[in-house]
Amino acid sequence: MRDPSMEELEFLFKLLEKHPLDSLRKIAEAEGIEYYKLKRLYDRYYGKYLTVSAMYDIKRIGLRSFIAFLSVPSSSLMKTALRLSRNPFVSYINPAFGFKNGLSVVFNVPKDQVPLIDEFLSQHSSDYEYYEVRAYPYSGDDNFGKWTLSYDYAVLMDILKWNARTPITQIARELGKTRPTVRYMIEKLKEEGILMKFSPMIDMNVHDRGVIGITKELKEGVLERFEEYEIMVGTLIGHGYILEWFFSSKEDLGIKIMEFSQYVDKILVEYFDETFKEMNDRRLATRYQRMVKKDGSGYHPITSF
Repeated sequence: MRDPSMEELEFLFKLLEKHPLDSLRKIAEAEGIEYYKLKRLYDRYYGKYLTVSAMYDIKRIGLRSFIAFLSVPSSSLMKTALRLSRNPFVSYINPAFGFKNGLSVVFNVPKDQVPLIDEFLSQHSSDYEYYEVRAYPYSGDDNFGKWTLSYDYAVLMDILKWNARTPITQIARELGKTRPTVRYMIEKLKEEGILMKFSPMIDMNVHDRGVIGITKELKEGVLERFEEYEIMVGTLIGHGYILEWFFSSKEDLGIKIMEFSQYVDKILVEYFDETFKEMNDRRLATRYQRMVKKDGSGYHPITSF
């Protein structure tokens, strides 16, 4: 099998960005593209290198975002990661080495369960630190909602997150609902402000390393200085900012650390190992339905997994 063409992949990305849920025939007709040519392209890339995913505003359902850094001995690294992976409130787990040697963990917490974070993290490590993360720039909006929907909506959210182009007929079958009911449920998620949009996501595994930096002050010009790299910035409530640079292991790690360290107070390196990636991806397919109680009364305790 030949390597994917970035030109073809970007072409398909732009089409699905414009028509995220439309059928291939409808896209071909709207864009003046030969249907069978589009289908060959779609069959080659979709689900392998690119997927359309639902984007949610998790604040609307009362979830707050955190990142933690756990000290974990190398001998128990995988065992600890597997134990963490059983918790649906955990989004991503990666090996990380620097100001903490062990694991970096991204997780969400229902707003009324924030006092349980120390109990949750201490189940996995006796040495850890964590921060609440918000989008940069921070809007100051602290208005968190709560889960008010039935359990079926959690299942629907998982399906749309994993593959938003899943046929309505298949979704209806999985939920035991009619197609009009499923359409109504999707519209309700939009009206509630939970479902923001459908967006294509490219997964090329181009980046297998990341450098995370934490700083009290975001130095002027840092984003422009590293604009040639893929970089993410978040606000750490009460602590400053988090910066994450993504790159390939083919690049010089030492140079990266020297470049970035002058802009942050603390630094560590993440390893996006294929084993961890498969573990993270596999769990995300059923994440919301494992968070929510089957009677729809709210979330399970984060310490119960």
